[in-house]
Amino acid sequence: MKILKELYEDAQNIVRRDPACRNIVEAIILYPGFHAIFFHRIAHFLYCKKLFFIARLISQIARHITGIEIHPGAQIGRKLFIDHGMGIVIGETTTIGDNCTIYHNSTLGGTGKDKQKRHPDIGDNVMVGSGAKVLGPIKIGNNVKIGANSVVLKDVPDNVTVVGIPRNNKSKINRAKIAANNK
Repeated sequence: MKILKELYEDAQNIVRRDPACRNIVEAIILYPGFHAIFFHRIAHFLYCKKLFFIARLISQIARHITGIEIHPGAQIGRKLFIDHGMGIVIGETTTIGDNCTIYHNSTLGGTGKDKQKRHPDIGDNVMVGSGAKVLGPIKIGNNVKIGANSVVLKDVPDNVTVVGIPRNNKSKINRAKIAANNK
């Protein structure tokens, strides 16, 4: 029953946030972002029950149908909005808070250097722009905006906008590339 409630909220959220979506039936039938979340919520439930093979099978079927790859181990909060989702990758140890938006060709992935926790933790109300790469076991704060095609390799505090690609791995988040949100 909890899964159905979450899915209904996900569909309502699409109608609320996408001006092109006219009603909840359209969101459920026509939106691949909804389909990916639908399959993920089922696969994640099975993954938590240690039914790893069937969970991965469902996630791979969803990937072939939607072009969106979400590992069943990823923890996704309420009302995730995947807009134009083709090419999105969300890794196994990723956590995503509530009311987030992810645009196409974005990756919440690993760097290949870490063994246990390998993927990012995304706070609430985060927007990940098209083509952005958020990599490694880093923390992205609440109310963060990550610009299109940005690469994020370090923790990001709450209430900032991050854009660009860091020059090297030694730099902290390039402060010249961060602008505090004017709220």
